[in-house]
Amino acid sequence: MNIEKANAQLSQLGFLDLPIDPSLDLFKEIEKLKKEKNAIVLAHYYQEPDIQDVADFIGDSLGLAQQAEKTSADMIVFAGVHFMAEAAKILNPLKKVVLPDLHAGCSLADSAPGPLFKRFKDKFPGHTVITYINCSAEIKAQSDIICTSSNAVKIIESVPLGQPIIFAPDKNLGKYLIKKTGRDMVLWNGSCMVHEIFSLERITKLKMRHPNALVIAHPECEDQVLNIADFIGSTSQLLNFVKTNHHTDFIVATETGILHQMQKDAPGKNLIPAPPDNSCACNDCPHMKLNTLEKLYLCMKYELPEITIDESLRVKALKPIEKMMEISKAAGL
Repeated sequence: MNIEKANAQLSQLGFLDLPIDPSLDLFKEIEKLKKEKNAIVLAHYYQEPDIQDVADFIGDSLGLAQQAEKTSADMIVFAGVHFMAEAAKILNPLKKVVLPDLHAGCSLADSAPGPLFKRFKDKFPGHTVITYINCSAEIKAQSDIICTSSNAVKIIESVPLGQPIIFAPDKNLGKYLIKKTGRDMVLWNGSCMVHEIFSLERITKLKMRHPNALVIAHPECEDQVLNIADFIGSTSQLLNFVKTNHHTDFIVATETGILHQMQKDAPGKNLIPAPPDNSCACNDCPHMKLNTLEKLYLCMKYELPEITIDESLRVKALKPIEKMMEISKAAGL
């Protein structure tokens, strides 16, 4: 990602500092731009509600990758973080992929720099490298198979027993998958800043006030939170669990953006965000929330910032993603 070059392009256009007419109906304008430019807006569940409402597809990492792979749109507008837009470009080299805010990164992806990961990987020759999709193209290019939290168990089970595995970059997800699959894996020491801040003490107190509530958690959470969870699953699996479970109260241990879609899909349920261990009592991803409806509109209008990837790197990163898609399709995911 060449942020300096992209920002120079944006500055030359002069729209970074341009105010948007407050009377402009951004929802209507974005729909108009979709038609004019044959564009599709893909949004992650952690985006702000307005962006989710204007998106053509809302999903977790697996669902978004699948949509990016099959879209016929000329331009993919990715309302998420950089590694997600990058994955869409890897799958669609001839399509234009834009991201509302180029600085929308990921603490987990940043925890695995390419050169350091290569040195780590070289210490364990003969290992199959499975990496969580929350990583850079450089890390994907060093991998054998990519996975998401939705398909990670199936991906690991596809590797023959006895074949050693490196799992990166999320150590918490890795520990959970070791318990889930019974496979011993070498773990990279990375984590997500949002999923590591949940307070076991505060969740326990919250549970005492809501004794009938089920605790549901994303597997990127730490062991202490997962150990008290009634259900553990990917973002889309958490959403489906709330929709289909007969309980009405849920304590939700993941980024709060998912609550918007949960409330829309299960309006009768009482959704309680799990309290984190910080002074602001908030568990929003600061990177995801860099994207706004205004930035989305400007991004579509000017078709910038654009995601570009070196072709040789793209080809290397594509192979493990295609392997993931193949295994997921065979497993019916």
